[in-house]
Amino acid sequence: MEGRDLVRSVKAVGSAGAAQGLRTVRAAWRRRRVDAAGLPPRGAERARVPGLVRKVEPGPGGGVVRFARSELRIMVTVNGAVFWGWDGAGPEPSYALADRWPEPDPRASLEPDTEGGWRVVAERVTVVVSRHGAVEVLTPGGVSLRRELPPRWWDPVGGGPSRWMQRSEVAADARFFGLGGRASGPRLREGTYRLWNRDPGRAFRPDEDPLYITMPVQLVVADAATHLVFHDTSWDGTVTLREGEEGAGSGHDRTGMCELRLDGGPLRCWMMVGTPARVLHTWATLTGAPALPPAWALGHHHAHRGVGGEQEVRRIVTGCQEHDLPLDAVHLGVGHFDEHQVFTVDQEQFPKLPVLAEDLRRDGIRLVSLVDPAVRAEPGNAVYDSGSAEDVFVKDASGQLVRGVAWPGESVYPDFTHARVRAWWGRLYEERLGQGFAGFWHDMNEPTSFTAFGESTLPRSARHALEGHGGDHREAHNVYALCMAQAAYEGLRELASEERPFIFSRSGWAGIQRYGGAWSAGVATGWPGLRSSLSLVMGLGLCGVPHSGSDVGGFDGSPSPELYLRWLQLGAYLPLFRTRTSLRAGRGAPWEFGADVLTHARVALGERRRLLPYFMTLAHLARRTGAPYVRPLWWGAPEDRALRDCEDAFLLGDCLLVAPVLDPGADRRAVRLPRGRWYDTATEQAYEGPCQVVVDAPLSRIPVFARAGAVVPVRGDDGGLELEAWAPARGRTGGGLVVPDAGEGWEEPEIERYVMRWEGRRVVVEREGEDGVSEPPHPVRVRGLQGR
Repeated sequence: MEGRDLVRSVKAVGSAGAAQGLRTVRAAWRRRRVDAAGLPPRGAERARVPGLVRKVEPGPGGGVVRFARSELRIMVTVNGAVFWGWDGAGPEPSYALADRWPEPDPRASLEPDTEGGWRVVAERVTVVVSRHGAVEVLTPGGVSLRRELPPRWWDPVGGGPSRWMQRSEVAADARFFGLGGRASGPRLREGTYRLWNRDPGRAFRPDEDPLYITMPVQLVVADAATHLVFHDTSWDGTVTLREGEEGAGSGHDRTGMCELRLDGGPLRCWMMVGTPARVLHTWATLTGAPALPPAWALGHHHAHRGVGGEQEVRRIVTGCQEHDLPLDAVHLGVGHFDEHQVFTVDQEQFPKLPVLAEDLRRDGIRLVSLVDPAVRAEPGNAVYDSGSAEDVFVKDASGQLVRGVAWPGESVYPDFTHARVRAWWGRLYEERLGQGFAGFWHDMNEPTSFTAFGESTLPRSARHALEGHGGDHREAHNVYALCMAQAAYEGLRELASEERPFIFSRSGWAGIQRYGGAWSAGVATGWPGLRSSLSLVMGLGLCGVPHSGSDVGGFDGSPSPELYLRWLQLGAYLPLFRTRTSLRAGRGAPWEFGADVLTHARVALGERRRLLPYFMTLAHLARRTGAPYVRPLWWGAPEDRALRDCEDAFLLGDCLLVAPVLDPGADRRAVRLPRGRWYDTATEQAYEGPCQVVVDAPLSRIPVFARAGAVVPVRGDDGGLELEAWAPARGRTGGGLVVPDAGEGWEEPEIERYVMRWEGRRVVVEREGEDGVSEPPHPVRVRGLQGR
């Protein structure tokens, strides 16, 4: 996505544009021809349903139920997750799962049910299998959470992958979330959503779907419980959702509906039930703990396309220093590469890049490099020559290299679904580390090219290793970026073992959090784009990817000073906080939008710097629990239906509630508060929730509330750690967790636990340890006393 408009402008004029256009036409024609030869027509198909139960075989955690035309493997694991797989499918192999899946629960048992069905009874759930093949998951009290109707397959008569369809029913009050990064979310309305990672080829708006990160992961919130369901297959498909309605038709409820259609792959599913926190924790135990970013990665980043070279980078850095704006990282886009692109530096623009990197590091600023998967297909290019010698590039069904058109020109692509190729790619990051880069920004990795916006640059018939079992791009496409991130992460662990890698990616799939974060890429400049950027971050967090963010101001235009400021104020509370020099407008630094914006931006950037200890604590807690930093307001009260529909505010951890301004000209806004006491952090006015309040939102700030009883770790004026304690209500207590990590290494810091109580007319904060309570080792400032 970096600099796409520049490429289009080059296409429009001159011989270079004509040459690029010709390559585009040739590549598109070549891709169609390859697919025509490599993907023969499906031909006639036979429809199939499971049929009736014939036999059961009890096993660990459940067993196997055999039907007339299929068999169902079902299991409840020790962590309470439920797995079922049709046609004998098991949990492995899987790109989503980390290591091995949990052991079966030895207490779960397969028992006969009424009307010829069977049930698996476990501590947290009961799973009922009807004699026709419906699978229903109930709470221990017998309330139905999800009922999957008997599936249907379409098997090609001449052989090949089966298409399949699965319809599901949920409670009438249920609301859908998830499916990866969706611009229209975080709550998913009725409609059809595609499961195919896609570069839309232009800046996207809220109605654009699909986008760069899709996942067959649904988080469903209902009165009875929250559940997460994951259909573990990476093939292209669609999810059609319809919300239910209570009292619809003669007083009866209309259930919510989900219809999942996929073009291939196993029909297998994981489901976990409980509170949102428990569900995300169980999901993290399955798909892997989120990667822990180094402390500097939680600060303010600025992205520059790299044009202008070292002089332009130093201009940005000097500007931040002169205007007293915190800056922790500078990102270099495609402009810092030479014509060969991947892992090569333009020596004219950056003749002494390691020296620049070292100078910046002395000021506490790191360099982050853009990395694309496209490799220039030209002998003499060291990466191409090395990859050709080791046979790492994707080929078509006839054994010829697949080529696309990307930033380097005609390019080839590594097959990241092969462990040997991932190891080769991971070693290439040694060059980036040698240039002084400390972090990596993966782009164009759906993969896409300038010839295939909306689709993959690789033909669907392109062959992939797929960890040894072999297959084509129809199965590999959605996991391509995930495997690229794995290659980078594992390579960096080898090359720089003392430091935590920092990687974030435009594309990905379930499990991407094991290797890093994500960002919203080409969000349109405009107020709808601002709203979409929040939706994407919240949606990804509910799919297990806690570290994400958007580019302040959007991708494709020049934001007004008001829009830029409101976007920056939101970004200051998102995990990945990145401003960006606009390709079109040539500006993106706060001082380039006028004196008023600069003044207010300094406040927002200062607040982000002050909250860095809190963000670091949230990062450690996300690694341990899977809980996202940015949470919907219903996170702690999913039974509150009014909160389920609130999409313009969010919780930052357990302590803060952030209400960004998402509309032009607004200087006041309504905020819905969950139950409990909340303090406006600007005025310290106290409010009792659940309620809706209208508060001031001047251009200088956005409304932020602190939960009564919260202990928030902050950065003091001297740079040390301080505790900001918000007074609990009279007769109540409070507390919080602090993880005081300011480094880049792997040492696990101790979690500090604090308790807060009233003692007479004052609030006391103490540290809780194995030997009882003691004085906190950090300064404490109690707030909220005057707002009572």
